[in-house]
Amino acid sequence: MSNQPNKFDRNLIVIGAGSGGLVSSYIAAAVNAKVTLIEKHKMGGDCLNTGCVPSKALIKSAKVASLMKRSSEFGINVSDYKVDFNAVMQRIQNVISDIEPHDSVERYSSLGVECLQGEATITSPWTVKINNQRLSAKNIIVATGASPFIPPIAGLEQANYYTSDSLWQLREQPKRLIVLGGGPIGCELSQAFARLGSQVTQVEMSERIMIREDIDVSELITNAFKTESIDVRTGTTAKAVEIKDGEQILVCDANGEQQRIEFDALLIAVGRKPHTQGFGLQELGVELNQNGTIKVNEYLQSSVPSIYACGDVAGPYQFTHTAAHQAWYASVNSLFGKFKRFKVDYRVIPWTTFTEPEVARVGLNEQDAKQQNIDYEVTRYELDDLDRAITEGETAGFVKVLTKPGKDEILGATIVGDHAGELITEYITAMKHKLGLNKILGTIHIYPTLSEANKYAAGNWKKAHAPEFVLKMVEKYHRWQLG
Repeated sequence: MSNQPNKFDRNLIVIGAGSGGLVSSYIAAAVNAKVTLIEKHKMGGDCLNTGCVPSKALIKSAKVASLMKRSSEFGINVSDYKVDFNAVMQRIQNVISDIEPHDSVERYSSLGVECLQGEATITSPWTVKINNQRLSAKNIIVATGASPFIPPIAGLEQANYYTSDSLWQLREQPKRLIVLGGGPIGCELSQAFARLGSQVTQVEMSERIMIREDIDVSELITNAFKTESIDVRTGTTAKAVEIKDGEQILVCDANGEQQRIEFDALLIAVGRKPHTQGFGLQELGVELNQNGTIKVNEYLQSSVPSIYACGDVAGPYQFTHTAAHQAWYASVNSLFGKFKRFKVDYRVIPWTTFTEPEVARVGLNEQDAKQQNIDYEVTRYELDDLDRAITEGETAGFVKVLTKPGKDEILGATIVGDHAGELITEYITAMKHKLGLNKILGTIHIYPTLSEANKYAAGNWKKAHAPEFVLKMVEKYHRWQLG
């Protein structure tokens, strides 16, 4: 390995302008470091251009279509409506354009970040080559993200297939769509396309969709999908694609039984692989994990001490908000690690799957607690009891909280329901700042709101842990008061 140079052009070079790279470079500029941000495609990365933003815009259009279909429930009869799929997809591009300035070169340049476009190659622990220009920096942050994983399915290359990256090019709605994958992306897109009018078959090799969530969550979402005519096929593995008489056919194995599913378009959503190839990491001997992510320590430092990593390329979580969370640690540790280093904090990591109902979680669920041999108690509150959920016509779902046995300390919370991704924030805050269910119960929640569900869940915990001896003494006191 080459020797460290005596002087550098910059304090920090960041490769990749997705969430992790943007936040890393912003923090560096905010503390007056000289920082260069390199992006080979589009500023904003996957989240803005092919991920969170377009998918949520699509889900909103699908929600409107769903409400039109349900309109009679609310006393309004919309007997005829038409989905203009091309207009839906164009709206998505308009939404991206509206948000684009938040992540633009102009904005980050105004914040003090030097933004360069081109392919970066790391040529030493302190140097990066881009567009025949050689840059040097004391430290480098790799935030190159990930891309959809394409499974080895025989004949796939002859099929009309898409990923969450290429899907947004569609302008004609597929009549028959197969979604391969039962994770968050596959579930969100299955429901959205079904609501817009596609005949959707969802194929998942595991025994249930949303395998990371508890069984009661998976079952609720599966039942919701079936009521929307989504053909959910679990325990089913895609084996090959065939073309016969002009028809595209996905050949699957379902517990030893062959299934043949005709389709017009195939959407592959079976996971994402990190971007670690082709820009110098291997040549420098940067260690990778078994799943292909960059191996980093608790300070987000790679096996080459001057190179840090954050976001999807580092793992272990592939969420935009965790990439931004990691970015703070990567940036601060790379710039100030000589004086003080901060261990990345993964204690309170939330996420949401934006199906309807939404599924939001923070901390442990039951299956995690069992796998880790952690003792817990469960408190539930069903949303069909909540006044606001009833008025909204959105009563499907529940709040489930795991606590330490006999204590109100929160180990984790799962919310399934309308706006669950917003409601979970109260539990995120509580866990982050070590507030128990008693504190949530003692906090005024506006009536009528969905957030009252959190208070009622805390109330259910309180009822289950009422001090029986004290209550009996109080009862005797009241009787004595009667004379």
